[in-house]
Amino acid sequence: MKTLEISKARRSLASYSKKARKEPMVVTANGKPIAALIGIQNADMETVTLSNNPQFLALIERSHQRQSQEGGISGEQMRPQLSLKPKKGTG
Repeated sequence: MKTLEISKARRSLASYSKKARKEPMVVTANGKPIAALIGIQNADMETVTLSNNPQFLALIERSHQRQSQEGGISGEQMRPQLSLKPKKGTG
C-alpha cells in the first residue's frame, strides 16, 4: 500500500486515481491518515454510497447481532413464503 503526504501531492486527482486502481493509496496529513484512494471494480454508485453510509452500516450490524442472538430461517425456508420455487437440485 502506498502513502501520499497531502502537502507533497503535485499530480492531478485523476493521476492518483489511476494508480489507485492497481494499489490502494492512503493520503496522510502530518503523517496521519485522512483519506484513502482505492480502486473499485464491479460496483455501481448505489453500492459505493451504501457501503459508506453510517446509518446503513449500523442497520446491517444490528441485523447481524439479531440473527446471532435470535436465529432466523434459511433461504430455502424463505422461498415458499415468497412464492418462489425451490432451487434446482435441492428438492
